[in-house]
Amino acid sequence: MFLFQYGSEIILHSGEHLILVVIAMTIAISIGLPVGIFITRQPQLAAPILGLANTIQTIPSLAIFGFLISVPFLGGIGKVPAIVALTLYALLPIIRNTYIGINSINPAIKEAGIGMGMTDQQLLLKVEIPLALPVILAGVRVATVISVGIATIAAAIGGGGLGVFIFRGISTVNNELILAGAIPAALIALSADFGLGFLEKNLTKPTGNKSKLAIILGIITLIIAGLIAFNYQKAPETIIIGSKNFTEQVILGELLAQHIENHTKLKVDRRFNLGGTFIAHEAVKAGKIAGYVEYTGTSFTTILKEKPLNNPDTVYKKVKEYYDQKLKLTVMKPLGFENTFALIIRGEDAKKWQVKTLSDIAKYTLQMDAGFGYEFIDRKDGYPGLAKTYNLKFAKSPQQMELGLMYKALVDKKVDIIAANSTDGLIPFLKLVILEDDKKYFPPYQAIPIFNQEILQKYPELTDTINQLGGKVSTTAIQKMNYQVDNQSQPVGKVVSEWLKSQKL
Repeated sequence: MFLFQYGSEIILHSGEHLILVVIAMTIAISIGLPVGIFITRQPQLAAPILGLANTIQTIPSLAIFGFLISVPFLGGIGKVPAIVALTLYALLPIIRNTYIGINSINPAIKEAGIGMGMTDQQLLLKVEIPLALPVILAGVRVATVISVGIATIAAAIGGGGLGVFIFRGISTVNNELILAGAIPAALIALSADFGLGFLEKNLTKPTGNKSKLAIILGIITLIIAGLIAFNYQKAPETIIIGSKNFTEQVILGELLAQHIENHTKLKVDRRFNLGGTFIAHEAVKAGKIAGYVEYTGTSFTTILKEKPLNNPDTVYKKVKEYYDQKLKLTVMKPLGFENTFALIIRGEDAKKWQVKTLSDIAKYTLQMDAGFGYEFIDRKDGYPGLAKTYNLKFAKSPQQMELGLMYKALVDKKVDIIAANSTDGLIPFLKLVILEDDKKYFPPYQAIPIFNQEILQKYPELTDTINQLGGKVSTTAIQKMNYQVDNQSQPVGKVVSEWLKSQKL
């Protein structure tokens, strides 16, 4: 049943994943091999160049992806920055193994070649590279396997690939989706390692069936070229719609996408599961995506850096004015529901302690372990202010984790309280309890589509189309859609399509 639902999507994302790795490795070899050769001729530069490549390897992959968003030409979101990041990570094994392979050749062999009258170029091509080839290919194998693994992170910046399943599975606590991304990625890595090992074995044989190998390489090249051509024959899509990295955001992104495709002649390229608020915000500001759905309280405190306010109309008005005048972004009509932060505990603990509010739970926090999202830990409307308002004191600092992992950690009793979203479908399904914000600490979080003004000017029909959704999505409706995706494992596209039909949209 699962393969029937997601089979075509698995094949598509596997193709995207393979394309990312192949292009990145082609570029990395084109750069790394000459650089490795160069530092064998200029040994005084070997330490700084290898040190730089090694430093790049130590930078967390998500940090590089995030950094590249704001870099001109090579940055933004999508496949280009993903390929740039993968190329950077692949350089070290290739440069290092090329350098080591050539330098490890017996000096007497080189001297014999020079004695025969070989030029440096002839010595390199006829002696050094053939003898160093096993070490060089071992570096390429390592770099390829690394790239296959890191490519799963590309989904965080809209690069596609099998990471789409992994991020979606984490956000919905769906092990089948996680495996749908992890297993094909592992198979690609193993196949690449086996294939390059086969290539290494045949290329380094004193005698071998070179014609057979050439045929195999030709077939592989044609397959890869076909995959690339298939992938890019769909591009460029007219506009790009993004979303942040949790279920509700993916649903809302799909809602915008389908509504646009239903009511305009535009086609939509979906770049969902972007890393978080700042990545999505920078992407729409730079025009890398046309739009996405944000929440007024998030914009007010995180982007405007204002202190939380409780009046929904005031917050919406201030956000709309600031985005329009300062950021050249258009804030559309609110969709109709509010998704506030919610502190959540297990139902059994709520009964045991007889707590209903955040004021009630403050008496027990010293006995509890907390798990909060990365943004919630740092935001003005997040943990610091909440702890001060309710005098929350935990025995140790809250654990920082992804939104999807928090529910699993809570159910497995790894933590006792989490900060999630009030409209999450997992809350009733897992029999969890939302603690009432009795002091009204959290600001209003109305869902609002935000679009890049330049793109709206290019496609003016978008404004009226998106505003048709204003006030149409109720809290009950979004909770139901979240439940269908999170707990019933229904495809997002199907859930959104059925809701649009029910609303005659």
